[in-house]
Amino acid sequence: MTPVTIGLGCDRGAALATFEAALTEATRGLGEIAVRAIATIDRKGDELAILELCARRGWPLRLYSAEALAQVAVPHPSATVMRVMGTPAVAEAAALLAAGVEMNDLLVEKYRYRGTDGKNVTVSIARWRQAGD
Repeated sequence: MTPVTIGLGCDRGAALATFEAALTEATRGLGEIAVRAIATIDRKGDELAILELCARRGWPLRLYSAEALAQVAVPHPSATVMRVMGTPAVAEAAALLAAGVEMNDLLVEKYRYRGTDGKNVTVSIARWRQAGD
């Protein structure tokens, strides 16, 4: 089982079903994974679907400031995300920061999913390389 961290970005108010579908799609082909943490920007720390997802699955949630995320080198920076969130990446940077790794440890770079609710979720997955694993 591969230990990973999952970085999430989303439109405000995305449904739990949208997150679950995005994760199913993004993890397809990875084999068995062990999620060590979900990570996102602190401004998304009140997203009900993210909180419920973590609670249901017993995954810890790690929140990072835009300033911390902006310091992380990512393969797919976005000018739009920079303008709106104050960092060029949320999902990729959060996954990397939570895992304590760099770009070459991204298993899923920037997977975009649009749910039936019309909301977008972005998923990035990084290999966890923390001591003890």
